[in-house]
Amino acid sequence: MPPKETPSKEDEDQSSFSRQTRKVRDLFSIPPPVKKLFDRVPIVVYAPNQLPQRAPKPARIPSLYVFSTSHDAAAGKPSFNPSCLKWQTFLNIASVNHRLISSNNHASPTGSLPFLLPAVQSNSPQDALLPVTSNKFVKYASNHGGWVDESPSMRYEAYQSLLDHRIRNAWLYTLYLEPLNFSSVAYPLYVSSTSSNPLVRASIAYQLRLAAETELLKHTSIIDTDDLYSEADKAFEALSSLLGEDSWFFGNDKPALFDASVFAYTQLLLDDSLGWKEKKLCRALRTRDNLVRHRERLLVRYYGG
Repeated sequence: MPPKETPSKEDEDQSSFSRQTRKVRDLFSIPPPVKKLFDRVPIVVYAPNQLPQRAPKPARIPSLYVFSTSHDAAAGKPSFNPSCLKWQTFLNIASVNHRLISSNNHASPTGSLPFLLPAVQSNSPQDALLPVTSNKFVKYASNHGGWVDESPSMRYEAYQSLLDHRIRNAWLYTLYLEPLNFSSVAYPLYVSSTSSNPLVRASIAYQLRLAAETELLKHTSIIDTDDLYSEADKAFEALSSLLGEDSWFFGNDKPALFDASVFAYTQLLLDDSLGWKEKKLCRALRTRDNLVRHRERLLVRYYGG
């Protein structure tokens, strides 16, 4: 009788592995009744459904996303937000053809508006379709045949700072922290148009006012209303003196980016249709007749009056 062979360690491991493999295969195997059902009713992959008719089509011209109503955007009317209006006007001045899209900060790749989506061309590289943020609008306009005549200087920067600080600070206060203006202007534009839910509206309103207050407290320990309006009044006077009897700032024969920057505030402060209630800042601007006429020239030339 031949002696029994003792299984080697390798054989035992192999046998154990085979048992484990069978267990795993049995675990994931399809039960016979179910398999028969699938054999009778094979899986069919259908072609994807077409997009709804209302879905946006690839644009053949650039799309500028701004704060606006759908109706005003379709009509090409001025945005109700100074930053958006500045760049909307600049693109008009630079003769960069574009369409307006009503949007909000949540849609922006940077979390703020405006931004530009380039036109879709059949041979466009992928990089050319990326959103363009506002700090690249001048370069974009220059690269796409737009008229750009900007030569920043220390003098230019000094006057730009009047807009970026003194006038902007007064704007933030008069729009968001003046109770009457917040209720009549800011709330309809930025709050009620966003949601119909009372809790959501209350949250948005609180965040807007807090953001404005936080911005104003960055460089001072208290918000001095009289000082804010006084500094804005001085800024308007300086801009009025700079413009003088000229049609456009810095003696240019055509409007440029700085003109758009000024228009972004003058247009909104002089637009009675917005429903301003507290008009202290508006009145300070109206006393500068040449700034009022400057606004009217741009409004007629680029927005049809």
